Amino acid sequence: MKASHSTKNMSLFVALIPVIALIAMLAGDVIWFGEDSSYGSNQMALLIAALVAGGIGIYRGIKWETIRDAISASIGQATEAILILLLIGALAGTWLMAGIIPAFIHYGLQILQPGIFLFAATLICAVLSLATGSSWGTVGTVGVALVGIGTALGLDQGWIAGAIISGAYFGDKLSPLSDTTNLAPAVAGTDLITHIKYMTITTIPSFIIALLVFLFVGFGGSATSGIETGFAEGFGVAVNGMFNIHLGLFIAPISVLVMIAKKVPAAPALFMGVLLGALTAVIFQPDVIMMVAGGDLNFAAASYVASMKAMAVDTAYVTGNALADELLTAGGMKGMMNTIWLIICAMTFGAVLQAAGMLKRITAALIAGVNSVFGLISRTAGTCIAFNILASDQYIAIVVPGKMFSEAFEDKGLAPENLSRTLEDAGTVTSVLIPWNTCGVAQSGILGVATLAYAPYCIFNWVSPIMSLVVAGLGYKLKYKDGDRR
Repeated sequence: MKASHSTKNMSLFVALIPVIALIAMLAGDVIWFGEDSSYGSNQMALLIAALVAGGIGIYRGIKWETIRDAISASIGQATEAILILLLIGALAGTWLMAGIIPAFIHYGLQILQPGIFLFAATLICAVLSLATGSSWGTVGTVGVALVGIGTALGLDQGWIAGAIISGAYFGDKLSPLSDTTNLAPAVAGTDLITHIKYMTITTIPSFIIALLVFLFVGFGGSATSGIETGFAEGFGVAVNGMFNIHLGLFIAPISVLVMIAKKVPAAPALFMGVLLGALTAVIFQPDVIMMVAGGDLNFAAASYVASMKAMAVDTAYVTGNALADELLTAGGMKGMMNTIWLIICAMTFGAVLQAAGMLKRITAALIAGVNSVFGLISRTAGTCIAFNILASDQYIAIVVPGKMFSEAFEDKGLAPENLSRTLEDAGTVTSVLIPWNTCGVAQSGILGVATLAYAPYCIFNWVSPIMSLVVAGLGYKLKYKDGDRR
């Protein structure tokens, strides 16, 4: 009762103190540490901000045990995401050793040209994510290869990652296999098919705009990084000199995509991909196996040692071509540790804010004074984005606003699919734009591109919430409980 009383009497300024402290520290990290800010300073900023929030909460009567339990539960919710990240690190290592990633880049350089690359990458990722329901799976497999191809074509990595993420999140948002696509209607109180159909009103136009932007930028040359675009031929020579490149190498990635499409959970599917990658290397790349293993080992022992190295630690391949050597590196599970560290710190911060009653106070301020339908939808979208920033978790940014605003939507006579669509338009797609959100941290770690470096170029992810507000402002196809569209 004491904790509840303290929460009710908390001023908005007090609730915002940890948030203001975090923003100030993160800004300082960007100024003083630059691209290295995610390698320790951002993590400490999150923990210090959590300490500030916890201190205020304890001062106001919240018990330490309550805060501790909230932290444990929050980190527990991220366990599957952490496991997936570890498996993606291992997958990248074995697929590189097997020649799968080099083959993707090699064939991609022959097919894709700089002018259409961003457009094509967006479409490829959209189709795969729509089929599999997994933006993370798409980014962690095909996305990694596309970064290599785009870099080799001389494109800026921020634009490349922006195109990949735009396509992946479009597919994730509309796929009936996606967890968020199922979560949003469940929270709002509508069915899956109705939700997907209603979501196309904002999602399809947003995606078309993104495709047009990527096409214009690609042909305009605005996304080039200055890398020598004649690199493709040299890369082919370098890679073929080290790996046996042929179409049989694609058995492993195709198998993983089929498993995900068949609704095999992401973790087991990725783990099978790791093992298939190692097996592919043993069968098709015996010379690479011996090189990675090192020492005077027989082939059986070398296969085991090389596979373990590829899964767990850094591996690099020296071809004599500087850019090729830069692309042909993988960090294994070890390479994901910094990302996991950031996720744990972010979940800790969000949990302490919630346990101390600060999230509740901030959202109460956000929901106050809503009168019009446009005001309700815009406030819902803003709250979803706020939760992505404050709670650092995509699911919380869907579930909590969904519960908060469901009664308000009902009072306005709006059908629940209006709410479910808004939750996805603003909650699902903006999570990846936040450097300390689990999605932003994960995609940055997987692609090797800083969140702030790719965020400006995730065109679909920016246009989607804006389109939601435009449609609401125009009153276009707003659906009411009586079945009318007004």
